[in-house]
Amino acid sequence: MAFVLTSPDVAEQQMLARTFVHSAMGAGGENLSPALSWSGAPEGTRSFALTMYDPDAPTGSGWWHWVVYDLPASCTGLPRGAGAADGKLLPAGARQGNTDFGSPGYGGAAPPPGHGPHRYIFTLHALKVDRLDVPPGATAAYVGFMIHFAKLGEATLTARYER
Repeated sequence: MAFVLTSPDVAEQQMLARTFVHSAMGAGGENLSPALSWSGAPEGTRSFALTMYDPDAPTGSGWWHWVVYDLPASCTGLPRGAGAADGKLLPAGARQGNTDFGSPGYGGAAPPPGHGPHRYIFTLHALKVDRLDVPPGATAAYVGFMIHFAKLGEATLTARYER
């Protein structure tokens, strides 16, 4: 069985709806995280981490829009809005790292006007550890470093958005 990440809100390679676009930076969206579900995790999966990354951001290093980790192995999805900063819709024990917006929680698409289409890559990482050894307030790069050394497999879903 293949490890897959799907969403009723986001279609592969299609434009994000304004619901999932950031509400700040002139983007004018609702800044809700989309509902996501997954199946087919590799054998030995003990937890999951989820990231959303824009490799097209004009920063020289892309832009991290969402970082969630310590999702239990029993988790098979997240409801719409689970990326709220308070994390109340996340499973017990799950944590969110700081994004490039400077705080935890989902930060929707907000590319510069006229910059062309950007890709928003949701990646679900199957991990061989129950929890990542990450301090509170860790950056996305720090969490990504820890994910790299604990990863068994990954599934992706890529959306697009342009202003």
